[in-house]
Amino acid sequence: MKKSGGAEKKRVRRSSAAIQNGARDPNSDTPPRRQAAKKDVFQLFAEKVRDHKDLVSRWAVLQETRVEYFRGKDFTSFLRNHPELKDILEDRNLEAEDIADVLLKKNLLVRCDRVVKTLRPGKKKLSTWPAHLEIFSDQVFSENDAFFAWTFVKRRPLWQTLLSFFWPVLTLAICLFPVYPHRCKLLILYSCAGLLLLFLSLLLFRATIFGVLYIILGKRVWFFPNILAEEATLRELFRFWPKKDEEERPKWTTRLFYALVAVLVILLLRHHAPDEAARARYQKRVSNIIDDVLEWSPRLALSGMMEKQQTVVNATEPDNDFEDGSKMSSEDVAPPNGMGAETVSDEHGAKDTENMEDIDQQKHHDNI
Repeated sequence: MKKSGGAEKKRVRRSSAAIQNGARDPNSDTPPRRQAAKKDVFQLFAEKVRDHKDLVSRWAVLQETRVEYFRGKDFTSFLRNHPELKDILEDRNLEAEDIADVLLKKNLLVRCDRVVKTLRPGKKKLSTWPAHLEIFSDQVFSENDAFFAWTFVKRRPLWQTLLSFFWPVLTLAICLFPVYPHRCKLLILYSCAGLLLLFLSLLLFRATIFGVLYIILGKRVWFFPNILAEEATLRELFRFWPKKDEEERPKWTTRLFYALVAVLVILLLRHHAPDEAARARYQKRVSNIIDDVLEWSPRLALSGMMEKQQTVVNATEPDNDFEDGSKMSSEDVAPPNGMGAETVSDEHGAKDTENMEDIDQQKHHDNI
């Protein structure tokens, strides 16, 4: 009886749960789980807008976190130029302000404000794209000097996923560089040296143009303005055209001072430049280091170890060889007829004395 009562209770609970689920949405044909898994249209809209290239955005630091943000007026003009993106939303007649307010309520956006709100010395207006932001108190859309940062994580593209798998392989390849064939070492060496020379030449080129235009015309022109930026994206990093100079024109005294400093630096470098002999020594030293790296191989390392071991063995053995290559026998070492060491040494000393006397006589005869 207890089992049948428990089964009836379970049936009652299941039927009541089914009735409640049916009462929630009687006209829907899709199951509740599929409805919950359906993505929000504003989330899809936000991802589509963020991935679009025409929306101008930058990266900044928001409370010790790097975020991607855009300006309010850029968002309005972007939706005006691309009305087809509103097809994702249920209501196509929504304005840019209404869409932004919904994104703010859904925490897909957050309104920010610049941290530095005072003009720096020599500037007429604040920076167009500040590098540091803070959360604004009133989370309402505005076009006048308002910045909005994305709060969700951007979808990782395929090339970043492939690059994450490629980094360990690259690290292992760098560690195995000493065992590469000689041609591969030369290819890698010349490629890395060429890239390094290209970057240094590019930096020197842009610095020279900036200095010449600053001294002669009083304008600040930086080609490749984002080449040294830490927060620039890959697309912005290699942008060629410089930004518009928004600062005041420098005084002629300042330009003259920097011109004199540049001339003095050039003269000092010319005076202390190394001569041809020092340059040859430096080149030989560097080439020796490069040759040691390129010509190293496990076979040479093992042969070097064997040679060192052979020299150590030869040093520990007694030197029993004559100059003509003949071996010294035990009879040569031991004194004949039982003579002691003192007798042998006396005979050698007598022979040396006779040789010295003959040499002196020959010198005297030559002088006569």
